[in-house]
Amino acid sequence: MTTATIATATPYPYSFDLSRTALVIIDMQRDFVEPGGFGETLGNDVSLLQSIIPAVAAMLAGWRRAGGLVIHTREAHAPDLHDCPPPKRLRGAPSLRIGDKGPMGRILIAGEPGNDIVPELAPIEGEWVIDKPGKGAFYATRLHERLQAAGITHLLFMGVTTEVCVQTSMREANDRGYECLIVEDGTASYFPEFHKAALAMMTAQGGIVGWSATSGMVLKEL
Repeated sequence: MTTATIATATPYPYSFDLSRTALVIIDMQRDFVEPGGFGETLGNDVSLLQSIIPAVAAMLAGWRRAGGLVIHTREAHAPDLHDCPPPKRLRGAPSLRIGDKGPMGRILIAGEPGNDIVPELAPIEGEWVIDKPGKGAFYATRLHERLQAAGITHLLFMGVTTEVCVQTSMREANDRGYECLIVEDGTASYFPEFHKAALAMMTAQGGIVGWSATSGMVLKEL
């Protein structure tokens, strides 16, 4: 077992063994990140999310070279929406709702073009792809059981958005006993102030949810 330590992580050094650590990339889907997708129809500036693709791609490439486990998630519902609670679909007044026909197919429906991960970060053979019907990666999935079977104890998180699906997944993981780190420049929000606040909340009080570090800090230790 070889342990790496990110000495400059917040709030204090973070140590991990690559063989027991997974890189989790949350919801880097076309509908959230690309122009013309669901995120943009909600009135958001998707360029804020697109800006992290180079950092995520660099981390992903480095992690693959090191031989670490990679997990991709997609927020995805069944075509008949049986796994989408009505309050989730009907909340607010968007121009398009989950299941509606959008510029890249039906919104957040498994198998539709907009539900795919952006090409720059596309999964390769051997990487896990988790379709999740909720914000968190552990809700209504078998992710926890699969991680336990693989001997994983540490998780590094990237993806979008910081304060919603990434933070929810990291909090779920923390409650299940995983030692978690969020990659600061590998996650983003449509609202930059929410990104900053989420990072602060998760690392406060001695790392109440976990640690944070930049992609450069992680790659240096790989």
